[in-house]
Amino acid sequence: MSTHTSGTREQWLAARLELLEEEKELTRLSDTVARRRQELPWVPMTKDYRFETEQGGASLGDLFEGRSQLLVYHFMLGPNDAVGCPSCSAIADGFNGIATHLANHDVMLWAVSRAPLDKIRAYQRRMGWTFPWASSFGSDFNADFSVSFTEQQQREGNMEYNYRRLQPSKNPAEREMPGMSSFAREGDTVYHTYSTYARGLDGLWGMYQWLDRAPKGRNESGAWLRRRDEYGAR
Repeated sequence: MSTHTSGTREQWLAARLELLEEEKELTRLSDTVARRRQELPWVPMTKDYRFETEQGGASLGDLFEGRSQLLVYHFMLGPNDAVGCPSCSAIADGFNGIATHLANHDVMLWAVSRAPLDKIRAYQRRMGWTFPWASSFGSDFNADFSVSFTEQQQREGNMEYNYRRLQPSKNPAEREMPGMSSFAREGDTVYHTYSTYARGLDGLWGMYQWLDRAPKGRNESGAWLRRRDEYGAR
């Protein structure tokens, strides 16, 4: 049953103008938070992470491809996963276009997953994606950035995600988690500047920004989300 209110155009306009002030306040706060992100101290990277890319082996510094900034989306696709996470896939559906714009604004965007490169490439072909995607298989990169955990860690509750300790799981299994991390490069030095996880990724999810402006909002009752080639005809 619908629970919305009805009213005249004049009532709508009065309520809309009141909401506009709150939206402006939120925009100003968002600008302030963005500045605070940029003011975080830069931490030099001391470990030599190795990745496999379509062009061959690469270091973290190589992923910059001559730019001074690097954004990494930690995509949930592990060595034992047949396909990528539906939520990560929905976020990544928006990467193709923005990756080009970012690359021409001194910023490289990469997805990184722990799955071997051949599995990544197969899923990338299925989804029709062309953005850069590297494999961190065999490296500590995912574990060090708190997006990959072993079965033992899950069983013992020795897991930190989104800056808090997770409780032990009754059904332990190796697992991947989503996140994104930012890096900067000056000369030969690479710095970690920012990471976010869980709801911190909402702002990167173009679909959610549209749903938040739809009449019924996100309307997330039930398991509605699918990979975009799995919805079927409507």
